[in-house]
Amino acid sequence: MRVILAEDSTLLREGLIRLLTEEGHEVVAAVGTAPELLKATEEHRPDVVVTDVRMPPDHKDDGMRAALTIREKWPDVGVLVLSQYVENRYATELITSTGGKVGYLLKDRVAQVDEFLEALDRVAAGGAAFDPEVVRRLLTRTTQVDPLETLTQREKAVLELMARGLTNARISEHLHISQSSAEKHINAIFDKLGLSGSSGLSRRVVAVVRFLGS
Repeated sequence: MRVILAEDSTLLREGLIRLLTEEGHEVVAAVGTAPELLKATEEHRPDVVVTDVRMPPDHKDDGMRAALTIREKWPDVGVLVLSQYVENRYATELITSTGGKVGYLLKDRVAQVDEFLEALDRVAAGGAAFDPEVVRRLLTRTTQVDPLETLTQREKAVLELMARGLTNARISEHLHISQSSAEKHINAIFDKLGLSGSSGLSRRVVAVVRFLGS
């Protein structure tokens, strides 16, 4: 896998380079600013970009804005965002900007090496990977009219796992239910949230979170 790293912390950036290289991936560029990230992406067109949210030059949301630009200009490039905090608006905008190849992890998750590498593989393969805390914050956002309140506790648990990018089979394993039961819960969720007319990843992640962010 060809990867670009964008992280202004030299220590973390070098650690990620070493980790990915040892796992057999090729780090084609490692940069410390958002403008450098965009330039490197245009030049190398990697499989995945891993970027921090807060980066130079403004040390605010430069990395996230660069990630959204990449999703718009080069949709074949996967984007995995790392952050120290959950920013609901940006998480929702990132998810709804594309039909897949996106992820949003808290930096603490990087310490869980297997989970980080699994998320990277999932994004590269066209899927989605979202930190459980990011998902929880999105699911608990208050809205004026909240159809989520019509979901059963089991359906809410299934929806959270769906937003994290788990397949039906993995949802059934996680909740210790049959795959057919998981599929029934998922269909019920789509019906209650008015998503039954959609298909594919848009039903499983994008349309659900777009609804939550509306």
